[in-house]
Amino acid sequence: MIMGDSSSSSSSPASYIHMVQHLIEKCLIFDMTKEECMEALSKHANINPVITSTVWNELEKENKEFFEGYLKLKSKEEKIMSQEETTRIIQNMISDSSHDSLNNNNNEEDQQ
Repeated sequence: MIMGDSSSSSSSPASYIHMVQHLIEKCLIFDMTKEECMEALSKHANINPVITSTVWNELEKENKEFFEGYLKLKSKEEKIMSQEETTRIIQNMISDSSHDSLNNNNNEEDQQ
């Protein structure tokens, strides 16, 4: 049976949905977003992203408090990553600027 083929008679729709739910839970353990989970299950388990999204939405409804906390944590992590990235870019710019300044001073000295 192909996992993405929900029309197969060898497995009930309920057990298929339960399997998708289990895989989504694995995605949550790996700290994935809904979109990352949809992509991963599509690529690695041949599950239609619409099915993953639907099951994810139902899980969100049934576990509202968990997902609110999970999404807050993900949002906080993204902000931290964004701040770290911004800091790194600024540090690189400062480093490049001081490096350029140092080279310009050396060139001026060489010309004198």
